[in-house]
This record gives sequence, structure tokens and C-alpha cells, in this order.
Amino acid sequence: MFGLSELAVVLIVVIAVLAAKRLPELTRSAGKSARILKAEARAMREQDTAGEADTGPRIVQGEVLRPSAPGAERAAGAGGTPPPAGPTR
Repeated sequence: MFGLSELAVVLIVVIAVLAAKRLPELTRSAGKSARILKAEARAMREQDTAGEADTGPRIVQGEVLRPSAPGAERAAGAGGTPPPAGPTR
């Protein structure tokens, strides 16, 4: 009878024979995946080192809103923003 080592060798040979057609395609796709992974890791490292150099405050462009007195919008009439809607009872 076959032992465990002989069975493993036969199984490897069968897999190699059956997968011979697809083996080049599989290795090519594995190589592409490895290159993409390597490039992404390099990009992340470069981004991290660039982020560490820029530790100053960030300036965000926007509109400055000045707070107004409560009720001033209602007294002024139309033209103001409506008050925020509260919870409905």
C-alpha cells in the first residue's frame, strides 16, 4: 500500500499536470498583484513622510459667520435664516 509520502508525491504530480495550462496565468497575475502592492506601500510611506514635514496649522478657506443677538432675525423680519426646527411633540 501507499504511505503518506508516496500519496503526497502523487497528489503533487496530479496537481502539476492538471494546472499546467493555468500556471503561467496564475504566476503572471500574482506578479502583477505583488507589483501593485509594492507601489501602494511605497506611496503610503511617501505620503507619511510628507505629512510629518507639514505639521503647521491648516488654513481652511470659508465664510466667517458672526453671531447675532437672539431674536434679532425675528425682529428684522424677512431676510434672515429661519430658526432651527426643534423636536416635534
